[in-house]
Amino acid sequence: MTIKTFDAFTRLSIIDINRITNFLYEHSGEYKDSKSAIKKALLYAAKEIPGLGGCVFVMEQKNEILGVSVINKTGMNEYISENILVYIAVKKDFRGHGIAKKLMNYTIEYCSGDITLHINKSNPAIALFRKLGFKSKNIEMRLERI
Repeated sequence: MTIKTFDAFTRLSIIDINRITNFLYEHSGEYKDSKSAIKKALLYAAKEIPGLGGCVFVMEQKNEILGVSVINKTGMNEYISENILVYIAVKKDFRGHGIAKKLMNYTIEYCSGDITLHINKSNPAIALFRKLGFKSKNIEMRLERI
């Protein structure tokens, strides 16, 4: 297994973006966003749309994606984390084999600054994030404009 890092120095191609979008959409379960939202986060990370960019980490085995994590940079610190973990997903057949933990450890080591994530309170992945040192600090409240 290898982890590929895509950032400002190792850019994502449109083929990579589409492949990763489809993977995240298929393997994010009931917590998935639309393909459009996923693609937008990837385009932001790849600096293909205005912003600070971020990083995409892809764990593969024999050219098969097993897991992906996506970080977007905020450009802030102290009051908001410098990084937001936008997506993490592991292929269904490979869950429970430590892939998410390896991918998150790699993500944490690679990114400088704090990392925030938003997670549904019923998502069982909360246990993994707590083991990795994440703490519940705030409750997100959102005004959605239709």
